[in-house]
Amino acid sequence: MEFSFGNAAIVLPPLHITIIGIIIIFLLVRWSKQLETRRFTVFIYFLICTTIMPVFSYATTEGIFQLFIPIGFMAVFPYLYRSESYHSSKMKASILGFLIALYQLFHQYMG
Repeated sequence: MEFSFGNAAIVLPPLHITIIGIIIIFLLVRWSKQLETRRFTVFIYFLICTTIMPVFSYATTEGIFQLFIPIGFMAVFPYLYRSESYHSSKMKASILGFLIALYQLFHQYMG
């Protein structure tokens, strides 16, 4: 969507992306309210878990192939699983971040 105001314009992502973003923010705020202290950690776990990173790269005459993995979730999940400060809200935020990382992987390879 694009809203033009003379020489300036506001460009928003497609409607389905905007709705998904609003739902994600709503869920993260709701889960952060379940924590007694350090409510912001839910957002940090979510952001870390959305990280994808190439672990293998191969160049040919046809192009470059890169193998991406969700490295953020792979680092956070064992930490949360063994941590003394385990809380289900943090795990939910991490799994939501993992789903966003899978969405990024899908668009990396298919888009």
